Amino acid sequence: MNSNILKAHLALLGANLIYGINYIVAKGIMPHKIGPSAFVFIRLICATILFWLLKQAFAKEKISKTDWPRLILCGLLGAAANQLLFFHGINLTSPVDASIIMTIVPVLVLVFSFFLLKERFTKNKLLGIGIGSIGAVLLIVYGNNAGGTSSFLGNLCIFLNACSYGAYLVIVKPLMKKYSAITIISWVFLFGFIFMLPFGLPDFLNTNFSAFTLSTYLTIGYVVVFTTFFAYLFNVYALNFVSPSVNSSYIYLQPAINFILVSIYAFVLNHSQYQQDIDLIKIASCLLVVFGVYLISKKPK
Repeated sequence: MNSNILKAHLALLGANLIYGINYIVAKGIMPHKIGPSAFVFIRLICATILFWLLKQAFAKEKISKTDWPRLILCGLLGAAANQLLFFHGINLTSPVDASIIMTIVPVLVLVFSFFLLKERFTKNKLLGIGIGSIGAVLLIVYGNNAGGTSSFLGNLCIFLNACSYGAYLVIVKPLMKKYSAITIISWVFLFGFIFMLPFGLPDFLNTNFSAFTLSTYLTIGYVVVFTTFFAYLFNVYALNFVSPSVNSSYIYLQPAINFILVSIYAFVLNHSQYQQDIDLIKIASCLLVVFGVYLISKKPK
């Protein structure tokens, strides 16, 4: 295997390990230490500063006037709505549920591509959309009936987050052909921060920072530095050497990582709130979504 290809796969592995761990790490301090909106405020302002420092050093590009509306919409969907829905969702529901629902993103990307980019459906893609959607809907509806930390409202927020992120991936695609990834993500995070400000600032100002422990600061640092900054850079690096379909296929690691972590938390570390977070319905939902996305990504003969 080419060394660059190997490095790309290692980067994708690293990014999805970070994402997989993030579900349970972020949930660990909400809401008793910090509210979801305040957490998003900290994440976006810190990440925006980091990306703009990177942009000033490596990507001093000018944006065409005609591209500003699309870029602003990307900020709304890809940063503000995406992050607010995710953190409010993970605050209310199980990390396992959230990681399974997020695997529906490739299905949603295909649906949005059909409506926005006029990409054609094949029989396999239609079947994959149907099966994957059944798995996601089953898990969302099951939320209130499941034990552990699952909830219908939390699962719905995660699904809407996946919709927002899927739409963002399709809408940002034309911009990726014209500008560097660093330029795009810098503006996306800046506009996202502006949209999020009315929701996040009041929650941030009401946060009791005196109650923060070292563990709280380490958790926030992990989400800002690893989940936001490094995970994105790993993905951008990998896209230089592998296709988007290979990139997106790594999302299947996230539920597996979560199953393992939640099991450790529940049965090794004795966190009783997680002991009912894994059951047959959730495993079946996960398999339906994964099989649906497999059909979508399967190349026709």
